Amino acid sequence: MNNQNRNFFFNVDFLTIVLYLCLLAIGWFSIHAAVYNEDEALITLANNSGKQLIFIIVAIIVGAVILLLDSKFMFAFSPVFYGITIFLLILVLIVGRNVGGNQAWIPIGSFRLQPSEFAKWATSLLLARHLSVNNAKLTEFRTLLPTLAILGVPVILIIMQPDAGSALVFISLIFVLYREGLSPLYLVAGVMMVLLFILTLLYSKLYIILGLVFVLAILIYNYRRYRSLIATFVGGFILCLLFIFSVDFVYNNILKPHQKVRIELLLGLVKDPRGAGYNVNQSKIAIGSGGLWGKGYLQGTQTKFNFVPEQSTDFIFCTVGEEWGFAGSFVVVGLYLFLLMRIIHLAERQRSPFSRIYGYAVACIIFCHFFVNIAMTVGLMPVIGIPLPFVSYGGSSLLSFTILLFILIKLDSNRMGIV
Repeated sequence: MNNQNRNFFFNVDFLTIVLYLCLLAIGWFSIHAAVYNEDEALITLANNSGKQLIFIIVAIIVGAVILLLDSKFMFAFSPVFYGITIFLLILVLIVGRNVGGNQAWIPIGSFRLQPSEFAKWATSLLLARHLSVNNAKLTEFRTLLPTLAILGVPVILIIMQPDAGSALVFISLIFVLYREGLSPLYLVAGVMMVLLFILTLLYSKLYIILGLVFVLAILIYNYRRYRSLIATFVGGFILCLLFIFSVDFVYNNILKPHQKVRIELLLGLVKDPRGAGYNVNQSKIAIGSGGLWGKGYLQGTQTKFNFVPEQSTDFIFCTVGEEWGFAGSFVVVGLYLFLLMRIIHLAERQRSPFSRIYGYAVACIIFCHFFVNIAMTVGLMPVIGIPLPFVSYGGSSLLSFTILLFILIKLDSNRMGIV
């Protein structure tokens, strides 16, 4: 073994790969439990567990191939990857198959390709390339505008499908920009928009406006010596007013009926346990029935009798909660948190800005999927249909997450070089 191969072997972060393999195993056993049928063979392509096993094998092979590539390949071809995924996002709007109200899949024989999944790592690569070239500064408009364009193009195309869940994942990449120098005012503005949106749905506009006037008066009184700050506060107040009065239009004319119902259910404005709220209600029953140690593998009654729809995909965490209980759920959540901390550690130890920025993008995407999916299954967020990374059934999502993670592992293995 020559020195180059030996250095490559020792530089690969095998701990991250072990965490990846653990989640793959948990995912396959959970999917097998969700679709288990005593009359079928243990492994058969007639159900999702058999298909997922094929996806897992292909994903591991793809991950191994990525580790054999030159790290500079990722940097050089990032515009090509981004261009291909944008083309596919446009193509899916023309020839895509509509599933569950979203035209997000391109049929290829018996396989369905979901371009939005692959656009996540392609966008992350181009974003990292753009921000790392010539030490770009996000405080400058000439840098910020193309950065927002890189993120905005796939978001717009995905919203047209419409797929709010995937669009939310791309928006989470704003935390990468914050890490690279974006003003925290943008994050504050985002939080304010979400808060005002919720308050406008729950309470009268008059009460909200009076509250904003009260806050504005306090700010002006405390900073009355600083005219520039007062002008900023007044401008922010006017923008808040415009946003408040635009909520009704957005809610009634842009959001789909099923999206509005899910938001109303979450906020407690309506109760429909047998209709729109059925999925979440059954999900909470399944997780709660697991108790501390769970009912045992293949013993979940909610799972076995298909009470929870989409249980091998969006609601796969229900299977974990019912059959493995709180202890098993704690282990799964712990594995994700450990993986996320490891990814951030990998990102911080990079000498290359390109690798560091990409690492934080990986952390943002996986965290968004992990947090939103589990919060969705326990009723803390609306059902927006995004998979649990490495665990939920699906070829596109598994391949996409594998590519996303293994590119980072490859970049980290070459961290002593500059990409």
